[in-house]
Amino acid sequence: MRLRDVVLFNISAIVGLRWLTTAASQFGLASLGLWLLAMVVFFLPSAIAVRELADIDPGAGGIYRWVRRAFGPLHGFVAGWGYWVNNLFYFPSLLVTTAAIAAYAAGPRFVRLGDDNVFIALVSLAGLWLAVGMNVVGLRVGKRLQNLGGHGTWLPGLIFLVLAIWSLTTHGSATPVTARGLVPATLDLQSINLFATLTFAFAGLELAPTLGDEIHDPARTLRRGIAVSGLAIVGMYVLGTAAMLVALPHDTVSITNGMPQATAALVERLGAGWLAPVAAIVAILLVLGNLGGVGAWLAGSARLPYVAGVDGALPAAFGRIHPRWQTPYVGLLVQGAIATVFVIASLVGTTVKNAYLVLTQTTLVLFFIPYLYLFLAYLRLRRDRTFATTLAGLVGSAAVLFSIVLGFVPPADEARPWLYEAKVAGGVIGFMLLGVLLAGRLVRHDTASPASPA
Repeated sequence: MRLRDVVLFNISAIVGLRWLTTAASQFGLASLGLWLLAMVVFFLPSAIAVRELADIDPGAGGIYRWVRRAFGPLHGFVAGWGYWVNNLFYFPSLLVTTAAIAAYAAGPRFVRLGDDNVFIALVSLAGLWLAVGMNVVGLRVGKRLQNLGGHGTWLPGLIFLVLAIWSLTTHGSATPVTARGLVPATLDLQSINLFATLTFAFAGLELAPTLGDEIHDPARTLRRGIAVSGLAIVGMYVLGTAAMLVALPHDTVSITNGMPQATAALVERLGAGWLAPVAAIVAILLVLGNLGGVGAWLAGSARLPYVAGVDGALPAAFGRIHPRWQTPYVGLLVQGAIATVFVIASLVGTTVKNAYLVLTQTTLVLFFIPYLYLFLAYLRLRRDRTFATTLAGLVGSAAVLFSIVLGFVPPADEARPWLYEAKVAGGVIGFMLLGVLLAGRLVRHDTASPASPA
């Protein structure tokens, strides 16, 4: 992987254009300020931390290696475990959303398939195993899916932005632009929860370094890749949300198909017949972008069980390399199998769906625990110990802690909030205890036969 590959990888892994619809639908113009706040208190500190840690130790394993280097093997494994477990539940939610967009892209006659569980399951599993297969064959092939996903993310964003500017200059904005509208009407729990969601939308810069051994001149390439992709990511989120509000009033934006919906609205407003296919083209590109995101997270997170298998925390099979393609194929296949189970489970029955929503919220909390480790590792390992680097680490840590606390807050329409909180807390404690037990195996292994984290 070279600079272009790393930049596209970061865009594919981090940018979810679905977050534009979440932000625009919930708070309209005020979401623009919340994006900038999330950028200042989380994204910039995480970029500083990841850039420094990747420069100190650019080898494969990323966050697992950094935390292990800072705090020892037990904490390194617990951080990597929380990161890996989160992805097992992230894939199904992204794949189901992708299948629904695919139904929209197929045309008006097929939109109804977005509510057909059999269609959603088949398309989701086809996308999942396409990503698994391409990554098993190796990054030389797998990176093509990630690169395609990067193009499938920025290109529809650019098309959408151009249409929005055209519509704004000729027909004005669907959302009135006022100074008062840029500030949230109330600082209630809903707006605070949205901030946590936007923080989550900026997460992922630490993923590419997990592939350090497969990146050309990793320290330099990762350092430059973070800078270039970081600017692109912020621009896509802020400008994309603004374009969404130009296209539609915020209270009419669809959470699931907001981008194709808004594109269709812009095309209709502009009244140019030759633009009719654009909404379907944007939907197709979004499908490719999401598939690239699945491929990116599969490729990155599979290296964590591989390194843990080599170190002895997980069964030795996870540390095997495919004899032909030289990839950690066991971790990839296990992730694919578990994600398959959760895709099917998420589409079977209301009770299972409700349980799945709780599990999804649980994994959001699990995702931020490794990020807390990341900032603490940065504070311990950073080479430049100035007030600015201390502030970056502390601000990032505070934003992550805040998001973890918000993860336990039940939805406003939850009938039994105490039960919801108990399930989320139980899930987090259960998964992390399992990680600690497995980490104990790593410590015992190190005592018997010391392993170098290099």
